Amino acid sequence: MTAATTSTNDTNSTNAQTSANNTAQEASVLFNTEPTDCGHLIGVMTLNTPKSLNALSVDMCQLLAAQLEEWQANDQVVAIVLKGAGDKAFCAGGDIRKLYDSMSTSAPMPNPYATEFFSHEYRLYRQMHFYPKPLILWGDGIIMGGGMGLMAGCSHRLVTERTRFAMPEVTIGLFPDASGSWFLQRMPAKTGLFLGLTGAMCNGSDALLANLAEYAVASHDYDAVMQRLRQSNWQAVDNTSSADKCHDNSAHSIVSRALAELPVAELPDSKLATYWQPIQQLMNSGGLADIDTLLQSDAALMQLNQDFAADSWTQRAVATYRHGCPVTAALTYALYYKVADLSIEQVLYLETNVAVHCAANPDFKEGVRALLIDKDRSPKWSRSLVDCISVEGQAYIDQHFVNPYAKGEHPLSDWLGSDALGSQYVG
Repeated sequence: MTAATTSTNDTNSTNAQTSANNTAQEASVLFNTEPTDCGHLIGVMTLNTPKSLNALSVDMCQLLAAQLEEWQANDQVVAIVLKGAGDKAFCAGGDIRKLYDSMSTSAPMPNPYATEFFSHEYRLYRQMHFYPKPLILWGDGIIMGGGMGLMAGCSHRLVTERTRFAMPEVTIGLFPDASGSWFLQRMPAKTGLFLGLTGAMCNGSDALLANLAEYAVASHDYDAVMQRLRQSNWQAVDNTSSADKCHDNSAHSIVSRALAELPVAELPDSKLATYWQPIQQLMNSGGLADIDTLLQSDAALMQLNQDFAADSWTQRAVATYRHGCPVTAALTYALYYKVADLSIEQVLYLETNVAVHCAANPDFKEGVRALLIDKDRSPKWSRSLVDCISVEGQAYIDQHFVNPYAKGEHPLSDWLGSDALGSQYVG
C-alpha cells in the first residue's frame, strides 16, 4: 500500500467518523452509559434540541420510551439520569408547531395527529411513573409544560439556583396537561390551583415545597452528582431480595443516600412559602367566579394581603391570568377538582379527552397563533369567563371531558381496567 493510498484511506475513515459523530449529535435525544466503580452502568438521556429549549416532540417521546424499556431489561443499568442539552433549559414544553398545523377547520374529530402527539407523550409519563429503576432529573434552567410532565415522572429531582418552572398553558388556550392535573393537585394549600390558573413562574425552592423536587444543588455540580452516583455501592442492589423501592438496599435508597451527601445549594427564596396564606385564602374564596373577581381587582388583592399584591411576582402572575384564556381557566378549575381521587393513569386518560377536544376547538389554535406563529400576543378568545360559567358555557366546558373516540378506540383505554399498572399495588 502506497503512502498516498494510506493517506486517502485515513482521510476517508476520519470523514466517516466525523459524519457519524455529527449525525449522533443531531439526534433529538442522546443516550450513553457511564460505568460505576463497582462495574454497573448509569444510563444518561439528554434532550438534544437546545435551539427550541429542548421542546418535547413525538420523536423524542418514542426514543425515550424505547430506551427506557431497553435499560429496564438490562441488569447492568442501575439508574438513569435525564437532562437537557445547553445551559438555558431542561425542557420548555411541547413542540406544538406541527400540532398547530394539524388543527384546521376540516380536521376530523378526533384529530389523528393530536391523538398521536398526546398519546405518545402521556404513555411516556405513565412509563416513567411506574419505572422500577431510579430516574434522576437534572432540573437546571427552564422547565415548563411537557418538561414538567417529565419532572413529575422522575423519582429523584435535582433543582439549581437557575431552575425556573411554570405551567403557562393559560397563555395558549390549552390547559395544564402533561400530568399537570395530577401534580398541581398534590401541592400544598391549593398553590397548585393558583399556578395552573396564573401560569406563575417559580424557582427551585418552590419546586422543593411543591413536591416537585427533592434536592438543591449548584448548577456547576453536575459532575459531582455523577461522581457520587458512580462511587455508590451498587453491589448491594444485587444482594437484596426485595424489589420494593422503599427497601433499605433498593436502588432508589442508594440514589437517595448518594444525593443527600451533596452540598445543599443556596436557592432563591420561595414565593410559594412566602405567600401560601394569601394564595390559600384566594383559592378558597368561593367558586371560580369568586376567585376571578379577586384576581381581576387590584384593590381586592391589596385588601387580601398588601405584600402579596405589591410583589412583582404576583403582579406578573395576575397579568398573565387577566390576559389568558377563560376556557383554560374554567378547564383548569374543573380538572383540579375532578382528579382529586384519581390515579395517575386515570388522570392521563382524562387529560387525553380534554387535549383532543382542545385541538378541535378554537382557543388552543388561536393562542398558539398569537404567541408562537404571528407573535402579536393579542389572542381573541372565543368566550369570556362569564360565558364559561353560564349554563351553556358550563355544558361546553363539560363536553371536553367526554371520550371523543368510538368504543374501543381510545388510545389509553386499557389503563382503566385490570391492565392498569397501578393495580399491582392494590391487588
